[in-house]
Parts: sequence; structure tokens; C-alpha cells
Amino acid sequence: MHQAVRSRVELGHGPPSAALSRAPKPRSLIDADALRVLHRSARVLLNNLPEVTDRLVAVLREREPAYRSTLESDPAGTWQEVHRSLRHSVGSLLDPRSARDPALRCSSKIGAARAEQGLPLDALLHAFRLGGSLVWQMLVEETSRAAPEDVRLLVHVAADVWNFVDEHCTLVAEVYRKVERQHAWRQEHRVRLLTAALLDGTSRIADVADTAEALDLPEQGRYAVVAVASGRQVGRASPPAVVVPGGARVHWHTGADIDHGVVLVGDGDPPAPTMAPTAPAGTRVGVGPVVAGLAAVGDARRLADMALSMCADGGGTVQLTEQLPAALVMSCPELGGALARKVLGPLLCLEPSDRDILLDTLAAWLECDGSAQRASVRLYCHRNTVLNRLKRCEQLTGRSLARPADMVEFSLALTARRLLRD
Repeated sequence: MHQAVRSRVELGHGPPSAALSRAPKPRSLIDADALRVLHRSARVLLNNLPEVTDRLVAVLREREPAYRSTLESDPAGTWQEVHRSLRHSVGSLLDPRSARDPALRCSSKIGAARAEQGLPLDALLHAFRLGGSLVWQMLVEETSRAAPEDVRLLVHVAADVWNFVDEHCTLVAEVYRKVERQHAWRQEHRVRLLTAALLDGTSRIADVADTAEALDLPEQGRYAVVAVASGRQVGRASPPAVVVPGGARVHWHTGADIDHGVVLVGDGDPPAPTMAPTAPAGTRVGVGPVVAGLAAVGDARRLADMALSMCADGGGTVQLTEQLPAALVMSCPELGGALARKVLGPLLCLEPSDRDILLDTLAAWLECDGSAQRASVRLYCHRNTVLNRLKRCEQLTGRSLARPADMVEFSLALTARRLLRD
């Protein structure tokens, strides 16, 4: 069998295209005859390009549903795109050497534009193949009309024609996926910036609606924020392995040291304090109170961070609304420290061993609801020992554990010392 034409023919629809690339001289008379027939029919198509375009647009409307909306929304623009692609594609049959690069650029632009538009890739590739099929069909039709005996010669260029249709489909798919990745990155970056501003409390009121749309969250919903000490390894960017019960929707925002989850709390859901998240052992989690509206998430984040700062180093979950006295201390560390020094000052001046015994006894007694017996069990000592130590605390500080106001001061001062020790 004679050697097929080595040149590659590029075709298109109102998206394909390209060229007979650097075609070598034909190696046989039959190849030369095949090119002659191809060029003759291609010139007729090029001279009647508007009619060819109309025909392809009709095929796209009929056989590719995704193009129907495009043709309805922008009929003139779509027609021009089809016409431009056909001009490059059919022109590449006649002058492959100079037409190849423009044809490739045309297909590349179409792939990028349709990716930005959101047209499905399968629909775009189908449209390219429909274009290639139609051009080939019209070449055969024109040859049959002008010289029926030459139709058989087109067989010798058919493989090259379809190889170039495939080449352009491959190019379009590559460009489409690249643009799709870039678009996804831009969207992800935008969502991250909007979420960061929301959590920082720096979102403009005018931006809250856009943020709600980007995060697919209601602007006027009820929200809580969960703060998680990430313990992140270098390069880790995935959300923490924290599960909020009840199937609540959570949008995670990962940070260098702390990850934040914006939790949508349904109207029928319990308040945040009873929605204790499940976290891996050793994870530190802080849960803020429920706030009304997405615009208040910045306040919720600040309170969730405060709850996180109260977590023990070994891990655990602190829900702020269950630790409000401690939250009051943490909300103004300067005043908390001043209170601790004023109330506990005489105890803090003792020798460390003596100081720690008295402070531990006072804390245990308060945690045991003022029961010396229960405190003695916790401290592994006699009940009278507890009472003696408490008496000494009263003498040194000048305060009485029988007075409610003094007990409140003792409790807040101990909390301040525990939380602000560092």
C-alpha cells in the first residue's frame, strides 16, 4: 500500500483546528493526487465559510446540549468563534506550514475561554470532534459533486485529518485543565482571604454577603467558632481531625499554629457548650459561645482563642461558657494579675514548699465545694490538717473564707495565678 501523506491535517469545529505540519514532499503520485483533491475541496469550503459555519452551528445546537445555552446567551460571539476556528482549520489544509501555529493558538484560546465560562470539558471535546466530522463530510460531499471519481483518493489523507483533530482535542483538554486548576486556586485563595478577614473581625459590612456566598453559609445564621491548637508539622495544610457532633456544618480555616472551625449552629441545635467536639488525645480545643450572624464570627473567634488558652498543656477541650469566671480573668490579664498579687501576696512571699502547700489546700477546698473532709481525701491528709492550713491562709491574707465576697476573691485570684503563671 502506498505511503500515506506524512503531513498532519488540522481540522476543527467552531472549536478545533490546525494544520498539515511541515509536510514533506509526497512520495508517490497517488499522494500528490490526494493532496490535489483535498486542496480543491478545501478551497471551496474556505470560499463558502459563512455557510459552513452556519451548518456547524446548527449541528452543535442539535447534538451538543451544553452549547445550546451558549448559543442562546451569545449567538453572535459563538458564531464568530466557530467561524474563526473553521477558518484556521480549513486554511491549514491548504497551507499547513504557516497555518499550524495560528490554528493551535486559536484552539488554545477556545479551550481557555470555555474553561473560564464553565462549559463541561466533555462537551467542548465533543464539539471539536463534531467540527472535524462535519469538515470531513463536506470535503467528501464537495469532491463527490465536483469529481466523484476522486472520492477514493481522500482515503489517503483521512488518517492524517483525524490525527490532527485528536491533536487539537488533546491540546484543548490540557489548556482547559490548566485554566481549571488556576481557577480553583484563585477561588480557594479568595475563600481563604475572606475567611481570614471574617475570623479577624476585619470584614467590611459590604463584604459579609460575598463571604456568605463564597462559604455557602447563611449570612444571618447562628455560629460558634472552634479553635484547635494544630501541632502542625511543616507542610501540613489539612483541617484538624476534630469532629463536631450533630452533623453540624463546619468551615475550617487552617493556620500556622491554630486552626479555626466556623460552625453553623441550627436553630434546633443545643448551644455551643453542649456541643463538645471529639478530638484526638493530646489535642487542645477551645469552643466559643454562639453568636448571631456571620458578621459576629470575629468576636466568636476571639472568645474561642481565649478558651483555647485555658486548655491544659496535655490536651482537652474548654468551652468558654462553662468557664466564665476564668474568662473574665483572661479578658484582662493585667487586672487578673493585680488581683492575684493583692489577694495572695502574703502567701506568695512564703518559701516555695510552704507556699505551694497552702495554695494547693485552698484550691482543693474550693473545688470540693468547701468540704474539708473531701479536700483531705484529695490531698491525702487529715481533715484537721486541711482546716489548720485554711486558718493560716486566712491569717496571712486578712480574709475570711466565711465571707462570700472573700471566697470569690480567693477563687478568682487562684484562677488568675493558674492561667497567668507564664
